[in-house]
Amino acid sequence: MNRSISLTSTNKVKAFVNCLKDSPVESLINNLATGIELLEIDGSSYPITINNGNQPGNCYICNPVTGYTAYAIDETRHFVKNPFLNGCLKRFIHTISPVVGATGIDRVVHLNNWLFSTNPCPAFDRTTLKKLCKKLVRQYPSHAIVVRSLNTFSDKASLDAFAAEGFHLLPSRQVYIFDGRLETRLSKDMKNDRALLRKTPFKEVANEDFSDADYQRCAELYAQLYIDKYTPLNPQYSADFIRRLHKSGVIQLQGLRCVDANLVAIGGRFEYANTLTQPILGYDTFRPQKEGLYRLITSMAQRDALEHRLVFNMSAGAADFKRKRLAIPALEYSAVYTRHLKYHQNLATKITKSILANMAVPIIKRYKL
Repeated sequence: MNRSISLTSTNKVKAFVNCLKDSPVESLINNLATGIELLEIDGSSYPITINNGNQPGNCYICNPVTGYTAYAIDETRHFVKNPFLNGCLKRFIHTISPVVGATGIDRVVHLNNWLFSTNPCPAFDRTTLKKLCKKLVRQYPSHAIVVRSLNTFSDKASLDAFAAEGFHLLPSRQVYIFDGRLETRLSKDMKNDRALLRKTPFKEVANEDFSDADYQRCAELYAQLYIDKYTPLNPQYSADFIRRLHKSGVIQLQGLRCVDANLVAIGGRFEYANTLTQPILGYDTFRPQKEGLYRLITSMAQRDALEHRLVFNMSAGAADFKRKRLAIPALEYSAVYTRHLKYHQNLATKITKSILANMAVPIIKRYKL
């Protein structure tokens, strides 16, 4: 991974907001409408997104109601293969959907929202959260305040601070974390992946070797995997969105090319708060499975995490695959602040939290979802 154009955290935030501010977000991410602003306080900068509610189906990266209802229902078909359990989970989600809707948390300001399915978070302490809440409540008095992608591996201290400041911690999913800071012996599967990477006929493509002509193919490969194979409720990133983030240095790209120079796999890497994620991932799903394209692009990311001593958040799904590559499970939460909102919204959020903690979390852990 070429780190020569790495940005500081503050500069990365500013570059992200600046590269999106001249176009409506819906022209860059097809199933998302949101406003985006830069929030600065005490020398720190955060990207925030603002949504005013009444946008059913708006992508879950800016609409928690979509994430806990429609998206959750659609995802069960990929993670839960047992028909009986699948049916039970869908009925459970349908049952709690009215409660989730009553929270009104689709009228929301998301703090630290990079418009990715996984947003690595900086450390938050109580003093910082007090100031952030005070400022955001003053500016957006009828909006919930939400921070996504907090997990029990990387963000334990922050989660404690959120809870102490009156945020509701809503479980969302289980993610898998590979700690590249450790002196790790490669597992058998990781060694096999490395061997496949050495002998593959595909050529590795470094960050600086992506051209303007490649962005459309990046969007196509991402869509083949995350939109066509999984669900159209995932963020539908356009070629222009990928181009802007890459040109500004917010993300870095790596990939594999065929002999005809066509990209067959890509990984859009995002590094922030000592954490590496790969939110823009794709490969040619029409090619033979024996070529191991997903294995290869994942192995490249793990190799870079080890080289640069980074925590690699491998996100959710493919649990057995990731466990065999030494990733450990961690529960992920959204921190939701509704104290300033109407009584029934705050109550509905408390009930949602209780239902998820007492019913959803045991299922996630039991079935390694």
